Amino acid sequence: MLGWLANVVGVRAPRRPTQVVRVVRGRYDAATTTDDNRRHWAAADALSAAAANNPTVRRTLRNRARYEVANNSYAKGIVLTLANDVVGTGPRLQMLAADAEANNRVERLFQQWARAAALPEKLRTLRMARATDGEAFAVLAHNPRASTPVQLDLRVVEADRVGTPLPVDNSVDGIVFDSAGNPLEYHVLRRHPGDGLTSADFDRVPAAAMLHWFRRDRPGQIRGIPDITPALPLFAQLRRFTLAVIAAAETAADFAGILYTDAPASGEADAAEPFEPIELEKRALVTMPGGWKMSQLQAEQPSTGYAEFKHEILNEIARCLNMPFNVAAGNSSGYNYASGRLDHQTYFKSIRVDQSHLEAVVLDRILAAWLHEAERIPGLLPNLGPFTTWPHQWFWDGHEHVDPAKEANAQSTRLANLTTTLADEYARRGLDWEVQLRQRAKERTLIAALGLDPNVAPTPIPEEEPDAVPEF
Repeated sequence: MLGWLANVVGVRAPRRPTQVVRVVRGRYDAATTTDDNRRHWAAADALSAAAANNPTVRRTLRNRARYEVANNSYAKGIVLTLANDVVGTGPRLQMLAADAEANNRVERLFQQWARAAALPEKLRTLRMARATDGEAFAVLAHNPRASTPVQLDLRVVEADRVGTPLPVDNSVDGIVFDSAGNPLEYHVLRRHPGDGLTSADFDRVPAAAMLHWFRRDRPGQIRGIPDITPALPLFAQLRRFTLAVIAAAETAADFAGILYTDAPASGEADAAEPFEPIELEKRALVTMPGGWKMSQLQAEQPSTGYAEFKHEILNEIARCLNMPFNVAAGNSSGYNYASGRLDHQTYFKSIRVDQSHLEAVVLDRILAAWLHEAERIPGLLPNLGPFTTWPHQWFWDGHEHVDPAKEANAQSTRLANLTTTLADEYARRGLDWEVQLRQRAKERTLIAALGLDPNVAPTPIPEEEPDAVPEF
């Protein structure tokens, strides 16, 4: 149009710049399917988190993980070590209100309840269940036979019992959600599916009374899978290789020797029955048939690569748990100080993450329920206002250092240059700094009173008179 008008009026229209269309072609090798990788990626799918972790898949993974932990010494030791390192002897509560006496009272009452309710043992069970079942459930319930004023109890529930046997509106795999995605209630079967008694009866447990602890690896995930899922095929390979090595060694040991000849098939050699066993007497000199020789089998099993194979596969097994090899294998013979510290840094960080998650999902809710029940008992708790505003923190067992002398020197340096505090240093060991300092003050007072402190003049102790000799 503009070109025709320009020709009419005699004016040349300006030319538009030519646009060069460039087609960018990007390519990922991992997104390319070839004959070489076709079988490797055959199981890759686009399922959602809920569909990928459907009840059938989770049940299969749970059964296999439990079987492996029950029959594999390494798997059992790894799960037990993980629970012991995360929970230890149990968490200790420290209240941070302004009233020190009130804090001590609440801490003492909660510690008595935790001991009576076997809280540390149940927390260790929850951690082991998360490793083998993928998730841990516990119900906050009333126990009329509790030995403490607060009759709160923690009932651990196995993951198999959480499910909806009948269709229920808004129920997804045993959990009912609201429109915002918040859980409203959990369906807990009254009988375990493994008891052999089929029953569709279930209880509706409010979400406020249910503790559900699992690791959410994908958005939209509502149920967990075992922590040791990636290692399950490796556990099987470890056991198969061990059994194969033992079988080879036994096979080699079953045969004392073999009879063979260097003569050709048509050569001169006495006839001998193939595979005929020959019993040999002890300390006897025997002769072989003409043209035949005897050779003793060499038992070459276990092979030289057996120990290396176990090392590498255990290292790969423990990697999905952020656990170093020496902890998983229970063997630190190949470690030095530097490698030990470096490997344990990742492991201890993973432990702290688990503890923090456990505090938010389980412990804080247990404490809130305990305070709610304790508040109803007249005179049991100090008057500190609404318990929901009470600040607090949790202490866990500390980890022993591989070189106590070097750690003590480092601690002294940090305190001297003001890069740490006594509260932080005691927290590293799982101790309350206020309790420790009060105990230290008592000890120093007693040391000075007994004259054991070299910086304090000893107090003279009066001599006692000898006992009188009784007269007969």
